[in-house]
Amino acid sequence: MFKLIILQFAKEDVGKAAKWYNEQQQGLGKKYTNQIRKEIQFVTENPVAALTRYDEVKTCVVKNFPFMIHYYVDVKNKKITVAAVFHTSLNPKKWKKRKK
Repeated sequence: MFKLIILQFAKEDVGKAAKWYNEQQQGLGKKYTNQIRKEIQFVTENPVAALTRYDEVKTCVVKNFPFMIHYYVDVKNKKITVAAVFHTSLNPKKWKKRKK
């Protein structure tokens, strides 16, 4: 099993989006965070299933929400690092400045 690390930036991404969704419709933020958890569980169980999109960064599309989970896989050390959870309309250069 791979060890999962979720960077603080990614946690903040999820929190901000959940807050926004709740402002749009009560309970929608919870649905969003539950779907994020499901996708991260999938990534943890299938770390190399997604294609590499940017350098060594893999992405997982979040079902029912226009977001992608951006993560790194260190196969040698069996570690997954979630670096960002970004809306698909955002420029990926914005999050690439984040450190692993």
